[in-house]
Amino acid sequence: MSKEIAVEIKPERPEDYADIYELNRAAFGEEGESILVEKIRRSADFIPGLSLVAIHDGRIVGHILFSLIRVRIQDHPDEEKPILSLAPMAVLPEFQSRGIGSALVRRGLEIARDLGHKAVVVVGHPDYYPRFGFTPARPKGLEAPFPVPDEAFMTLELEPHGLDGLTGTLVYPSAFDELS
Repeated sequence: MSKEIAVEIKPERPEDYADIYELNRAAFGEEGESILVEKIRRSADFIPGLSLVAIHDGRIVGHILFSLIRVRIQDHPDEEKPILSLAPMAVLPEFQSRGIGSALVRRGLEIARDLGHKAVVVVGHPDYYPRFGFTPARPKGLEAPFPVPDEAFMTLELEPHGLDGLTGTLVYPSAFDELS
């Protein structure tokens, strides 16, 4: 692992949008996540304080986005409750494995708690997200609306019992439709 570097984590600003687009494109090798960020930013599911950038030497080197999705309650299919989704999280390839992603996740979770959110889900690397307290989502009563391995579908309660009453299937906004 490369040496960790110090970064400043702060909410994105409109003048950061182009850099965030390019960062996600570089990190993922295609534009799907970049387009996703732009669509979420224009939606009612966007939470400005939960789109964060990591800055090193005046340059944006990382980005994370938490946005609202819904849980369609199992026994009440007409009822949906909000929950956060962590997607995407990206670090420029030349800055990966230097603690930037971890710093973004920790700060994002801290802000989400401060804003009163109860839980967050992520579809991500099963060896990465458990270090922040994420555990498999299905045993907690959540189901993904698309095929995803159990070990990659995770959740974290941001407050004790944050998932109480949230048994059901996740409903992602249309912004996620084109993401494969």
